[in-house]
Amino acid sequence: MTTLATKDLVKKVKETCLKLSHNTNASHLGGAFSIADVLAVLYIQILHYNTSEPKMPARDRLFYSKGHACTALYATLKEVGFYDDAALQTFSQDGSMFTTHVNHKIPGIELSTGSLGHALSVSCGVALAGKRKNNSWHVFTILSDGELNEGSNWEAILFAPHHKLNNLTVIVDYNKIQSLGSVVDVLDLEPLSKKFESFGWEVTEINGHDHTAIFDALQKDKIHDSKPRVIIAHTIKGNGIDFMENQLVWHYKSPDKEQLASAIAQIEAGK
Repeated sequence: MTTLATKDLVKKVKETCLKLSHNTNASHLGGAFSIADVLAVLYIQILHYNTSEPKMPARDRLFYSKGHACTALYATLKEVGFYDDAALQTFSQDGSMFTTHVNHKIPGIELSTGSLGHALSVSCGVALAGKRKNNSWHVFTILSDGELNEGSNWEAILFAPHHKLNNLTVIVDYNKIQSLGSVVDVLDLEPLSKKFESFGWEVTEINGHDHTAIFDALQKDKIHDSKPRVIIAHTIKGNGIDFMENQLVWHYKSPDKEQLASAIAQIEAGK
């Protein structure tokens, strides 16, 4: 696929996120927008999957740990063909599979998430099983930055290099704002790359909105022969919307009618 195709997907995903959030008064738009570019590149250019057979044994596994930003993943899966728009429009309704944190009952989703700090441990177990069975599929895990405050992640970050899980790639959505403030004020993660390196990881830092950089970092020829890899994606909370970017309030806020119209206009204009 071309870079243009990934950019088109991001536009569609962001518009869907906005409408779902507006229609249901659901939140977490800022974090959905910061990870949308990474998801587009993964699902168009990197991941091996089959929408008609979501549990295909040979599929790559993606564990989406930042489950609160569910709309970005739901919208991406819809656009690539795991289900139709009618199904997604039940989002946040009583009895719907499309809950406001990621739900494993939805086709294409491996693990229910939202209670932060657990998906990486599950990913490590799946990656270890894959290595022991000599499977060719790869495990990807998307973490939020604030979630790295959880000690359980650092247990997994120790575990993965010890077991030489080079079939594991972690992507940190480093938008630098978490639920109650900036990451640097709540619990500073820096020097993040050096911390991962000291734990035995192969580390790459990128602009998490540059599709070429994302694609290059995820290439299989970048996989180390014995180390897990982490891609620290520097992103912007609420990316692409002038009144949302780097604003703490958009961790939880949903758009009103005027904000919805303004945001969609900005997306369609390519801003």
